[in-house]
Amino acid sequence: MRHRLLLLFLGLATLVCFASCESVKRFLDKDLEEEDYSMGELYVDEYVKEVPYVPTPSDEARRAGNVNALGIEREPGDNEALYDAINEWMGTPYRYGGTDKNGVDCSGFVGNIYRQVYGRNLHRVANDMQQDAELVSRSQLREGDVVFFTNSKGRVSHVGIYLKNGLFAHSSTSRGVIISRLDEGYWSKHFYKGGRIQ
Repeated sequence: MRHRLLLLFLGLATLVCFASCESVKRFLDKDLEEEDYSMGELYVDEYVKEVPYVPTPSDEARRAGNVNALGIEREPGDNEALYDAINEWMGTPYRYGGTDKNGVDCSGFVGNIYRQVYGRNLHRVANDMQQDAELVSRSQLREGDVVFFTNSKGRVSHVGIYLKNGLFAHSSTSRGVIISRLDEGYWSKHFYKGGRIQ
């Protein structure tokens, strides 16, 4: 009798464990499917074939050596450490989930720059980075603010770092780490808010 009860107990325990494992597996699979769907939507929306912005400083600024590492004319108060850090990442290819110079996605790029320049750890995902920031309008943007962009579903799906004069640095899906202009087609249309990290 004891032997039968023990076998029955083991059978039930196995069934419960299997059912629980299956439930967990289904939950994770569903979560991954949703993530893949989201990424599919992101790529449809954000695979922007663009020509990177190439700064054209004046001859006077060039002669005076008044051009920063990114080729942008220096102005009083510019954060040279920010421009130098971004310059180190220029041309790094885009890779979803990437966080290093072998390949980096938009939030991985922003997170690395913020750690290096400001000593701040930000949320890993672009949408979640809003929690780290005070949201500001385009007219209030200052050097070093993060800039958020939405996809066609209205969800924040891309992030970059504002420089100045309408320029921002980001990891573009089509070109990797580049400088773009906020007033250009896709970015102007999908700009959501700036974010000031305190």
